[in-house]
This record gives sequence, structure tokens and C-alpha cells, in this order.
Amino acid sequence: MAAMLFRNSSLTNLSIIRQSPIPMTHFLAATTLIIIAVIYFTFRSNSVYLVDFSCYLPPEYLRAPHSHFHEHFDAVGAFDTESLDFLIKVLERSGIGVEASEPLSLHEIPAAPSFSRSLEETKEVLFTVVEELLSKHNLNPKSIDILVSNCSLFCPTPSIPSLIVNKFGFRSNIKTVSLSGMGCSAGMLSISLVKDLLKVHKNSVALVLSMEAVTPNGYIGNVKSMLIANVLFRMGGAAVLLSNRKQDKQKAKYKLQNLVRTHMGSNDKAYHSVFQKPDDAGHVGVSLSRGLLHVAANALRTNILELGPQVLPYSEQLRYGWSVIRQKIWGRKKVYVPNFKRAFEHFCIHAGGKAVIDGIEENLRLGKEDGEASRMTLYRFGNTSSSSLWYELCYLEAKGRVKKGDRVWQIAFGSGFKCNSAVWKCISDLDPTVRNPWSDIIHLYPVQIPEVFDR
Repeated sequence: MAAMLFRNSSLTNLSIIRQSPIPMTHFLAATTLIIIAVIYFTFRSNSVYLVDFSCYLPPEYLRAPHSHFHEHFDAVGAFDTESLDFLIKVLERSGIGVEASEPLSLHEIPAAPSFSRSLEETKEVLFTVVEELLSKHNLNPKSIDILVSNCSLFCPTPSIPSLIVNKFGFRSNIKTVSLSGMGCSAGMLSISLVKDLLKVHKNSVALVLSMEAVTPNGYIGNVKSMLIANVLFRMGGAAVLLSNRKQDKQKAKYKLQNLVRTHMGSNDKAYHSVFQKPDDAGHVGVSLSRGLLHVAANALRTNILELGPQVLPYSEQLRYGWSVIRQKIWGRKKVYVPNFKRAFEHFCIHAGGKAVIDGIEENLRLGKEDGEASRMTLYRFGNTSSSSLWYELCYLEAKGRVKKGDRVWQIAFGSGFKCNSAVWKCISDLDPTVRNPWSDIIHLYPVQIPEVFDR
């Protein structure tokens, strides 16, 4: 009896299935569509678009030619003869031209590196770039959802984001973050932070502000490793508008493809390679070690080991892998350096100094034309710290070199020691005639930079 009931039940169920294939087909189709839709919108919502950015163009009266430094170094009265000669020697070989600018306080004799003058510099730079960016896109300040600033050596209270919120009237529930002490790579750290925040806060617009205040950071001692910063750093800053909103894709310039952060701080030499400290006389400054270029090369190599598999063609990865195997088995000295021109059309190397740009070009086997934007930025604006990468991208845009579909690799270095890199893909047809800090004189560049400037 039980067997008969089971058989009858099975036949009944089978009959039902056979009689109703359409509901099952609909169920499977609907399930598949739901899964596809979930995957599609999940990945789509994680896109980060660079809508636009603005760089600070100092007025002409803030230019600091080499003669300005000669005069001020003498007037300080704190440097001995050896230090003065060293400063002038570094300046003449720095690759920085006569148009690079200093804040107004450092044009005075004696210089006035007070807190209030530092705040004035910060306001001058950031108020200008934020106003320019908001006005250009007719953007209401209350539409900004996230605000992140980075300024390594000047950290006032209230914070820099609070300064901006107060000036422009951002709304009360805006998410703000102030990064300090992160060095010249902090701009990429800010982008990384915003990228993570945009994963959580959907349909949002973010504003990133990158600068370094030059006013409070002059060194008046006689330790050579701490004197170099007096010559390299100049006034500058940038505002970057980012979004994950679908409607902003149509007007955005770039889409963030990759972002890799590398921190070498567990190594003592790397940790101390860029270090703020007092000298024996109590004068505070930033020391740049002799091994800095070697540290930067190691940091870049580590960064590339993670970034490479994400961006390089398989052929380049195979050639690199095979060269590593040959080195380990047969003791070959040289490891193949991948051709990064097959992954990127443009390179923005942090304009930290002439030696930094030369070193990266050599390590990556790039041509002089690949480092042109970095060299010209260093020449005209000096080392503007975390904002230098945006001046370089401005240069490439003003030259009309960035085309839709092109990929741009930004490489930043900073204290810690850190190497951070971002890859952007151009998703719009860019107009090179749109005004930016390079527009008025872009036809004069590139220029031939002398190995040593005349006194």
C-alpha cells in the first residue's frame, strides 16, 4: 500500500511538472535577471569619477626669482658661510625657474613665519581654488557631501575643512576629514580615502583639497640635510571634484581605474629618510637623508609589484616573470623592466626635485618626453608638495595631449616613507583651450632647463 501511494504521488508530481513548464522557466529567467542586475549596479555604483580640478595660479607679485633667495639668505643672519654656499649651490641645480612663487610673508625682510601669516597663505590658496571650481560648474556648496583636506605641516584649530565649511557655507551634515603629517604623497591618500567613503555613501559628491603651507616651515639652522627644503618648496594647491553619481559620468574628465598605496615605514632607513626634527640648537626643520632616492626606488618597486598585474599586458608580465626565474636559477643579474608605455599614455611623476624625476625615468626606462610635464611643473611652480601632480595633469591638458581613452599614471612619494599611485582613464573629449594655470604661456613650453642656473 505504501509503495502504491508513493508511486501514485510521484506520478502526480511528475505530471504537475510536465504540465507547467512555463512557471519554472519564468522563475529561472527572473532569478538570472535579478543576479545580473545586482552585479551590474553593485559594480557600477563603485565607480569614482574625476569631474574636474583646479590649481592655484599665484599672482605675479609673489614670484620669487633666485636673486630673492640670495638676498633673504643673507638677511636671515642665521646661516654660516658654508651653509650659504650650500643653499645657493642647491638652488642653482634645483631645476626651479624664476616664476615659482613664495607666500607674501616670505617676501618680507625679515620673513614673518607666524601662525596668522600661515593661515593667510592657506586661505589665499584654498579659497581661490575652491571658488574657481564651484563657479566653473555652477555648483552649490551645499551639494558637497564629503570634504577631505591634506596639509602636512600646518594643522590649525579649527581644522582646514572647518575653515572651508565656514567660508562657503557647506551644509551641517557634510563629512569632513583633515589629513596632516602625510607628506607629499598625501594627495593620493586623500583620493584613496574618498574612494573608500564613496563606496559607503552612494550618490555623493566629494571635494579634495591638497596643499602645503610654506610660511611656517623655513629652517634657520646649519644642518645641510635640513637646509634643502628651504630651496625646493613653493606656494601652490589644488581642489579636486570627485563623484560616484551616474549623472556625473557624462561631464566627468576621468574615471579612477586603479589606486595602490605602499608604506615602507617598517624599515628604519625609509622611516627616517624624510623626517621633521630639531637640530642640536633647537631649530626645527625637515631632514632629507642621503639615501632618499634609494628609498624612493625601493618604494616604487614595491608599489609596482602590486600595480603591475592590474595594468600591464600579459606579454609584459610574462617577460618580467621569466626574467625573475632566470635570475633565481641561473643567476642573471638584470631583471626585465616592463614597458609601462604599453599600459599608460601619460606619466605624472611627483615634482619633488630634479634628481627624483631623473631617478624615476631611469628606473622605469622612460624617455625625456614622458617626464616633460613633471620637469616643466618643477621649473615653473617648484615643488608644491601634494598638489604637484595636478599641475602636471594641467600641463598635459593644456598641451592637448590627453585624448579620450588615454590612461594617466600619477606617482607620488612622501614621508613615512610612502609611494602612492593612481591610474585615471580619460572618458571625455577634453578641450585644451579651457583655462588653467598653464593656458597663457603653454606655447612657450617645454623650455630648455640649464643644468646650473647663472648667479
